[in-house]
Amino acid sequence: MHDIRAEVREFLSSRRARITPQEAGLPAYGGNRRVAGLRREEVAMLTGVSVDYYIRLERGNLAGASESVLDALARTLRLDAAERDYLFDLARAASPGIRVPAKPAETVRPAVRQVLDAMADAPAWVRNGRHDILAANRLGRALYAPVFDSPRRPVNTTRFTYLDAAARTFWRDYDQIANDAAAMLRLEAGRTPHDTDLITLIGELSTQSELFRQRWASRDVKYHRSGRKRLHHPVVGDLDLDFESMELPSEPGLVMNVYTAPAGSPSADALTLLASWAASADFTADAALIGAE
Repeated sequence: MHDIRAEVREFLSSRRARITPQEAGLPAYGGNRRVAGLRREEVAMLTGVSVDYYIRLERGNLAGASESVLDALARTLRLDAAERDYLFDLARAASPGIRVPAKPAETVRPAVRQVLDAMADAPAWVRNGRHDILAANRLGRALYAPVFDSPRRPVNTTRFTYLDAAARTFWRDYDQIANDAAAMLRLEAGRTPHDTDLITLIGELSTQSELFRQRWASRDVKYHRSGRKRLHHPVVGDLDLDFESMELPSEPGLVMNVYTAPAGSPSADALTLLASWAASADFTADAALIGAE
């Protein structure tokens, strides 16, 4: 993310390459197309801009591009919500004098900790955009015990996913988790391109994990706001949990993750067992703290 222009170029060209003329409603003249997906002139026509102007955009010159042009381009390239926001973030970063969000917080307020502790029956924790876990309740600390037990600091779910061998056992859908983690991190890199800690993390993962390099090169971006997590916990076994990720309006850049299971399900029973184990192991909120344990 040091070179915003290069990132814009690679992102737009990769999104253009995945759309066929037929999908865009264009006739496919001739059988020998030299490019995958749409040509630049086809994107320009569908977006309603000149070919020269689109070529400038794809070369990385998003500075000064209007919201209406970016919206039209997002429609042409069939960007989803995360990809659209990423495009706008890249345009913001490419524009001199436009303020970009500050790096995410590294601590949480006492009131946020109180909210976590009040959720005694549901694992919950707070992370920043780099995926550092900043605080967790007792059950959240117990659920993510393999992540917290990893020797690398700060506690970070994406670092654990790519650099700790235990991750392949803990995440039952490992490939999907790895894909999502890289895509979420790239989305954050567009939002806070000058976060030096994020740049350092991406560099660490890129130099130590071939899988991360492959996933990062896809330039996929994704929101991860709700869904199902399938885990294998070393004490209570398999869990199928629903999760909700909620942004904290009072703490920009921080997200609270909460996990639940349907009443009467095997996973709900496993959470009850997990709570007993957490109490016997004396996991506390302070044990979840993060940085330099």
